[in-house]
Amino acid sequence: MKNICVIGSGYVGMVTATCFADLGNKIVAVDVDEGKIEKLKQGVMPIYEPGLEELVERNVNAKRLYFTTSYEEGLQDADFVFICVGTPSAVDGEADLKYVRAAAQTIAEKMTKPLIVVNKSTVPVGTGDWTAEIIRNAQPEPIDFAVVSCPEFLREGSAIADFMNPDRNVFGSTNREAAEEVAHLYDPLGAVTVITDIRTSEMIKYASNAFLATRISFINEISIICERLGADVTEVARGMGYDKRIGPHFLNAGAGFGGSCFPKDVKALANMALIHGTHPQLLNAVMEINDFQRKHLGMKIRQLLDDSVDGKVIGMLGLAFKPNTDDIRDSPALTIARTLMNQGAKIRAYDPVAMENVKDELPTIELVENPYAVADGADILVVLTEWNEFKQLDMKRVKKLLNEPILVDGRNIYKPQTMRELGFVYRGVGRGFNGEGVRSD
Repeated sequence: MKNICVIGSGYVGMVTATCFADLGNKIVAVDVDEGKIEKLKQGVMPIYEPGLEELVERNVNAKRLYFTTSYEEGLQDADFVFICVGTPSAVDGEADLKYVRAAAQTIAEKMTKPLIVVNKSTVPVGTGDWTAEIIRNAQPEPIDFAVVSCPEFLREGSAIADFMNPDRNVFGSTNREAAEEVAHLYDPLGAVTVITDIRTSEMIKYASNAFLATRISFINEISIICERLGADVTEVARGMGYDKRIGPHFLNAGAGFGGSCFPKDVKALANMALIHGTHPQLLNAVMEINDFQRKHLGMKIRQLLDDSVDGKVIGMLGLAFKPNTDDIRDSPALTIARTLMNQGAKIRAYDPVAMENVKDELPTIELVENPYAVADGADILVVLTEWNEFKQLDMKRVKKLLNEPILVDGRNIYKPQTMRELGFVYRGVGRGFNGEGVRSD
C-alpha cells in the first residue's frame, strides 16, 4: 500500500484517486472547492462517469479514500502527489496553467518530507521543468522532490475501464529512479510501460490526441465528399478499417469532436508549434474541418426547413459531446443550438444526463423529460449524441409526433433505407445515396 495525494476532483482526479484506492492504496483527494468536497463526503459525485459512484462508495467504506480541502492533510503521509487540475484553453489557444501553478506553489509551501510530484494534467511540453522550478522557488526550506510526467489517456464514459486496462502507461522525468517508482504504482495493471525524458512524455500525450482528432476530421472531410459524389461514408470507413495499417477506430463521421481534450489539445499543440517557429498546417486543417462540420450540419437543417429556421421548433436528441458523460464542454450540439437560436429557432432538447449542465450555458433552451417530448410538435428532429437509448426509439411514434417527418442523423445511428421506408425525410452525414441511386442532397 502506498500513500498518495491527488490534487483536483474533476474527471481525471476523481478517476485517478478512486482507481488507485481500488488497487489497495490509501488516497487523500484534495480540492479547494469546499462545496464540491462537502458533496463528495455525502456521496454526491461532481461528474457523471459510469461506475464511478459505486467505486467511490466502496473505497470510502473501506477507508482507502478520503476527501479534504486541506493540503496539509493530503500531504501529511503522502509519498506521491498527483496534480490533476484543469488546463483550459486561453484566448490564443495556449493552455492556461494557473491551476497547475497554484497547486505546485501550495505543494511547495505545505510539504514536510520528500515527495514525488506527478503531473497528470495535460500540460504543454516543458511544464515539468517549469513545475520543478516553481516548487524549488516556493519552498520555505529545501526538501528533496522529483517531478514526473504521467499523462492520462482516459476517455470520458469509459474512464475506469481505461485506467484499469490501459494500452500503455507513460512516465517521463529527469530522475529515472523517480519515474520508475511512479511506474511501480501501475504494475498491478500489467500494461506496457514507457519511460522517457519528461518533455518527450508530455509530447506523447499531445501527439496522441492530435492524431486521433486528425482521424475524425479526415473522415468528416471524406463524408462531405461522399455526399457530393453519392457514396456512403459508413461503408467507406468500414472498407478502410479492414486494412491493418488503418484500422477501424475513430473513423465515424458525424458532428465533429468536442469535449475537454481534443479541441484544446490540438489548439495548444498548434500554439506551441507557432511559438517555436514551425508551421502546423495539418493541425490547423484539423481544427478548421471540425468547425466546418458543425456549420455543415446547421446548413443541412436550414435547407430542409426551406432555408429558414426563424420560428421553427427544432428537436435535438443529445447535448453532451459524446455518450456516457455529462460533459458539454465544446459540445457540437451546443454550438449548433446557439447558431440556430441566433437565427430565430426554438430549440427543444433532451439528454439522459447532461441537461442540468446546459441550463446555465443555454438558459432559453427548452429541456424536456424524454425523446418523445422532443419530437412532439417539432418541425425537424436532429440527433447529435449517439446515446444507446436513441437507437431503440419507436420511430413510428416519433414520426406521428413530428409536425414534419424530417430527421437529421448527425451521428449516423439509423439505417437510411429503414428510415425512408418509415416515411422520414432522412439526412445522415456523408450518406450520399438514398437507396434509389440518387444523391441525398
